[in-house]
Amino acid sequence: MEAPDSPSVPEPTLVLAGAVPRLGIQSKGDRESEIGSAPFSYRVRAGTLLGTRRRSIFAMAQVLLIGGGGREHALAWKLAQSEAISQIFVAPGNPGIAGEPKCVCVSDLIPSDHEGVVSFCKDRNVSLVIVGPEAPLAGGLADALIAAEIQCFGPRAAAAKIESDKEFAKSFMNTNGIPTPNWQAFSDGATAKEFIALAPYDALVVKAVGLAAGKGVIVASTKEGAYEAVDELMANFGSASDRIIVEEKMSGEEVSLMAFCDGESYKLIPVSQDHKRLLDGDQGPNTGGMGAVAPVRPLPGSWTLEELDEKIMKVAVEGMKKAGVPFVGVLYAGLMMTKKGPMVLEFNCRFGDPEAEVVLPLLESDLLEVVKACVDGKLGDMEVKWNTETNVVGTVVISEGYPGAFKSGHEIKGLEVAQKTPALKVFHAGTRLSNDNSNGDESRILTNGGRVLCVVGYGTSLSLAMEKSTSGAMLLSFPGSNFRRDIGHRCLLRSILVHGELSYAGAGVSIERSDAFVSSIVPLAEMTRNKGHMDSIGGFGCAFRLADAGFAADTSILLAGADGVGTKLLIAQETNIHRTVGIDLVGMCVNDILCHGAKPLLFLDYLAAGKLNLNVSKLVVEGIAEGCLMAGCCLAGGETAEMPGLYRPGVYDLAGFALGAVSSDETRLPRSEDQFKVGDVLIGLPSRGLHSNGFSLVRDLVKARGLSWNEVCPFDPGNSLGKALLTPTKIYVKEVLPVIERKMVKAAAHITGGGIPGNVVRVLPDAFEAELNASAWTISPVFGWVAAVGRVSAAEMLRTFNLGLGMVLVVAAHNQDEATTILRERGGNPVVVGQLKLREPSLPDSGQRVKVTNLIPSLEKAMKPFLPLVMTRQIPRAEDGRTKKRVAVLISGTGTNLQALIDDTREPKHGRHSEIVLVISNKSGVAGITRAEEAGIPVEVVSHQDFKSREEFDQELHRILSWWQIDLVVLAGFMRILSPWFVQQWRGKVLNIHPSLLPAFKGLDAQKQALGAGVRVSGATVHFVDPEVDSGSIIAQEPVRINPVEDSLDDVIERIKGVEHVIFPQALELVASGQVRFNDPASGDD
Repeated sequence: MEAPDSPSVPEPTLVLAGAVPRLGIQSKGDRESEIGSAPFSYRVRAGTLLGTRRRSIFAMAQVLLIGGGGREHALAWKLAQSEAISQIFVAPGNPGIAGEPKCVCVSDLIPSDHEGVVSFCKDRNVSLVIVGPEAPLAGGLADALIAAEIQCFGPRAAAAKIESDKEFAKSFMNTNGIPTPNWQAFSDGATAKEFIALAPYDALVVKAVGLAAGKGVIVASTKEGAYEAVDELMANFGSASDRIIVEEKMSGEEVSLMAFCDGESYKLIPVSQDHKRLLDGDQGPNTGGMGAVAPVRPLPGSWTLEELDEKIMKVAVEGMKKAGVPFVGVLYAGLMMTKKGPMVLEFNCRFGDPEAEVVLPLLESDLLEVVKACVDGKLGDMEVKWNTETNVVGTVVISEGYPGAFKSGHEIKGLEVAQKTPALKVFHAGTRLSNDNSNGDESRILTNGGRVLCVVGYGTSLSLAMEKSTSGAMLLSFPGSNFRRDIGHRCLLRSILVHGELSYAGAGVSIERSDAFVSSIVPLAEMTRNKGHMDSIGGFGCAFRLADAGFAADTSILLAGADGVGTKLLIAQETNIHRTVGIDLVGMCVNDILCHGAKPLLFLDYLAAGKLNLNVSKLVVEGIAEGCLMAGCCLAGGETAEMPGLYRPGVYDLAGFALGAVSSDETRLPRSEDQFKVGDVLIGLPSRGLHSNGFSLVRDLVKARGLSWNEVCPFDPGNSLGKALLTPTKIYVKEVLPVIERKMVKAAAHITGGGIPGNVVRVLPDAFEAELNASAWTISPVFGWVAAVGRVSAAEMLRTFNLGLGMVLVVAAHNQDEATTILRERGGNPVVVGQLKLREPSLPDSGQRVKVTNLIPSLEKAMKPFLPLVMTRQIPRAEDGRTKKRVAVLISGTGTNLQALIDDTREPKHGRHSEIVLVISNKSGVAGITRAEEAGIPVEVVSHQDFKSREEFDQELHRILSWWQIDLVVLAGFMRILSPWFVQQWRGKVLNIHPSLLPAFKGLDAQKQALGAGVRVSGATVHFVDPEVDSGSIIAQEPVRINPVEDSLDDVIERIKGVEHVIFPQALELVASGQVRFNDPASGDD
């Protein structure tokens, strides 16, 4: 319908290539666009993702779209939201496109038949064609359409050479100063190999110059691999590889920068990021794209979007115009963000795929209006609007064998459920309809490619969008289907490290306030200075020369230090693990005086409590004694105070005092400023976890995420979370003193509160600054867990925690080898982590004088294993406001108990404290899977036959359960015996039901055993799973009567099954609500 006040304009028809015949799939008509058939559960702003229903300046149009993949499905879906379009023809299209409003697939229209396309457009009054893929553009389809006075969104063949001719593209970039990796082109394989062998850079990327269906680029890891790539490309890709390019291999993150272009002006599209590698963690071979995320914020590296625009996109658009080939359509720049800055790896002449699927949902403007402005040369007059408050993640579901050979024709299940899921959209990339509808049955949707579907999730946060996309992909299944579960992980980790959520200050500890307090009391301390006192407060302790105080003594100097353990004590008290904090207390004190070069001599402690518990107090002091033995000093005494008015029962506090000595000023650290040199190296000594700092933040993290000290530790699975966090502070005396005594150490910094910058700066002379490289040492898993789960920024991590370095030594470069050798001989594991530089005059006397490079990528690496724990899930709550437990049900068969659990947990009047979020079956095709799919519950099929051992199978179960953040595991007809390792990992969290009144009739055929024994009562038992079969603690039991004479085995089985369906849901509720708790007799914590 034409708007009454719209100008008279030709009726545009839009053509997009890429659909399949409708084959019985009917158009859904002109209706409100939805994600699937269910509206969004939220709207950031009216019409933001679904398109706005508003009057258009265009008359009603018929549109043709060329293509049949996921990109074209996204284009068709977005175009259908335009009021100006009455019908969209798609050639060839696919079943997903055919199911969109206004869309009609035209399977017999061949894009390479230019006359046929022109004739089709004229017959149907199509005046505008949108071309999705690159091949028709390179083949001159736009030229043919324009010659026929039909507008085309997509460049002419001469401009499409920016993608179809890589040699042209590289020369274009060099001519216009667009940064791109070094390269050379060859028509002879032998010459190319000779260049690879002698090139002054890593010439390991080999590309076919022409189009090769996305398979014309091979990234080798060795020169031999590059030689093989030359042979492979020149042999297998015909004219596309008559000439090849050998290019420098770069490293860094890739991002996709795209723009709408009208030949003169352009409008940027939100930056997106494709995930090329096949496997999670960016492992495995390259693919056409396993998923994408948009928008990318913040960008990798230090470059801004404005800089990328100015130096790359603007130059490219102007360069194309200057070369006489103005670009109309979508110009795509594939960038790698390297240490040298952004490098353009390729230009494409169309939307990326799967990037289109994640950026088009963000477009708020009418796509038809944007396209028409491009072909009319009026884009500069238009404001293209994007949703800036929503994140979109697309996960590609692939066929088994992809990117190699794969089989097609498998039926896809779960599409209907996915289409009904809010904030989820499934784009078809490689699908077709079955041909078995001759009897009037609805055709089935089958796989028809390597990349089959792109499951797009939306969220107000990136983590929510990731969760939506991944859980949506799990709703879909076909034999051999697979997908990555970490699409968006790099963006998510980088966003956390740049912005963060939790902070030390937010946990109640202000480093700035502490520093200000120390500064304020300096005058008070100076008032008390006497003869013999050698230091000001603020260092790692205090030095005192006895001779200066009038005592008969030699040149020896006493060193004293005092410290505590902090809120780590609260974890010890809450977990009933008390011995290790005594070691912490000694370590915090003696490591400090070690920074002055002192040998610890004696130690004094102070223990205060509301009411002394003799057993607890003894454990604490045992730890102190053990720490003194490690440090080589004596426990000389201390003070114990009982103060009921000051401390609550069960609460105690610790403080310690260490006294040591150095033989003279010559051995005291830090050395005088004149002994430091530019190039002095920094040697790092690994920590043993958090040591004793940052625990206020950690306790906030545990509380905020609803974690328990007794649960399995994610970063140390052999321990509980509480026990792992209580790993005691490492004492460095015995490994470091020998190096100090040889006068090799110029300064030593104990990394405590204030992190690496706040402590290294304390020993730096005024004229110097320090630079450390975070990639030089291993950041311990605990810090990756804290950063990921706590969403703590890199800056906050750096100034709060030791990040894997417990002590840093400054030594002369020529002493580096000898010093590290001595440290290793004493049991240390030293790593050279940085060096000294001259101080920049503008730097204040603070932690800014300590720079740590490569911090974000190093923390990202440490965080990756904990990515599943970062996911923001929409947390369901019971009626009492408590968080519902996330339950996974393991099955092997019909799933009748599964159905009883589903029905019970979903009954609103029951107000249950659990929710079934996952079903895992070790067998495919069983009825229980159908029950789960019909309930909309994601299903994972993990066949035990695919694994060499029971332990390997259980490890895969553990990985999946951990990814889904499962709280409780229920075995409902799961015909596998779990390994002791698995039971230990999930101890107290796995429930099973057995068809007898345990401990009677354990094992298989319990009903048969009962009938054979002639008993008159049997029943069902729900119990916690123990390594010994059917021996775990009992949660609930229900009896049934048996008549040994009249009852058949089937009678007994069905009677017991009836009570199972009642008692199993009840037992799950008892555990989920906390009414029944597992008491582990092996824990030793009680």
